[in-house]
Amino acid sequence: MKLLLSITLLCASLFAVPLKQPVGSFEGSGSVVDIVYKNGKIYSATAASSVDIFDFETKKLLQKIEVPKIIDFAGDLVHSKVYSVDVIEDKILILSQDKDGFRRIHIHKNDKTELLFDTNEALAVAKAKFLNKDTILLGLLSNELISYDINKKTYNWSLQVSGAKFSDFVLNEQKSEAVVADESGDLKIHDTKNGKRLKLLADQNLDNVFQVDYKKGVIATAGQDRRTVIYVPKVNSAYFVESGFLIYSVGLSPSGKTAAFASDELNNVTVFDTITKATLGKFGGNKMTLTKIIFIDEDRFLVGSDDKTINLYSIK
Repeated sequence: MKLLLSITLLCASLFAVPLKQPVGSFEGSGSVVDIVYKNGKIYSATAASSVDIFDFETKKLLQKIEVPKIIDFAGDLVHSKVYSVDVIEDKILILSQDKDGFRRIHIHKNDKTELLFDTNEALAVAKAKFLNKDTILLGLLSNELISYDINKKTYNWSLQVSGAKFSDFVLNEQKSEAVVADESGDLKIHDTKNGKRLKLLADQNLDNVFQVDYKKGVIATAGQDRRTVIYVPKVNSAYFVESGFLIYSVGLSPSGKTAAFASDELNNVTVFDTITKATLGKFGGNKMTLTKIIFIDEDRFLVGSDDKTINLYSIK
């Protein structure tokens, strides 16, 4: 019996997909919450009151934009977690934690960081992204979407997506559509001009969807039910890939033909072809729970986690 078990384990190890390691890394200020890649720079939102900006080629830290620390419920001065970051033209959008459980937004431009709104607005914003240089889209924990005019400091429109708790939203390349994920497992696609619901995608994820990505008409999810779902709404196509562990993060290549997801309790990433469903590789070297996966191009992708390190991988 022991001999049979040894042979089985040996065979499993021989045919197991070898783990590929990072080809580079970026060392930041604190655990990584969000990542944006734009024009050769990496913008990393951290839990240490800062957005770290790196040069992609040299791996050097170019700049650190800091937001003020906050007073917590115990009266202590603590770091403000930066929940999301975005970039458009010469503006950087920074969403961070404020007092009393609410959030604040800063706009960084021309080396100045100016407050757009804070806890006085009483908004529990979970994610904020630019729709254009004058408008941002806010996703609230209450699962409301708000189109916010930066200059007028007023709402263009607001809506209640559903009664389920908000998880994530992602914009398409034209920023004309927002795909909203929540604890129901269903996805809702909304028109960003007026908030109108365009489509409901249901019955694939059976529980909370932690993250969602959207590239070239392809949508990928990261599910608590251990499923990564691939949707192609234009042709009403959907299927899922199962994992042995909760899937916390997912990312799509620019073409939508390749997907990467957090696939096990060791914080490894599995990459597969979204058309053939073939596994393209498995990638290791992440020390903590994954928070973000973004592709630089069709071959290279970045992985952020609760660690300070952002790892760079190459599929080939």
